[in-house]
Amino acid sequence: WYKGAKEGVVIAGGQGQGNALTQLYGPQGLFVDTVGTLYVADAGNNRVMRWTRQATQGTLIVGGNSAGAGANQLNGPY
Repeated sequence: WYKGAKEGVVIAGGQGQGNALTQLYGPQGLFVDTVGTLYVADAGNNRVMRWTRQATQGTLIVGGNSAGAGANQLNGPY
């Protein structure tokens, strides 16, 4: 919520389930840093996504290469 807001605003996802940069599939955890950037552990897509303020889509931070134990893979992060 923004200060004084009467309605919430969708920051991440909101476009149905999927693997596009505007979608999540089984989000499990989130973190907001000191500048308001949102990080989401997207377990169903085996990735961590980032949304900066005013972003219209997320940025892939890590994973997204199917589940696994490789250096470029995650397995259901949360």
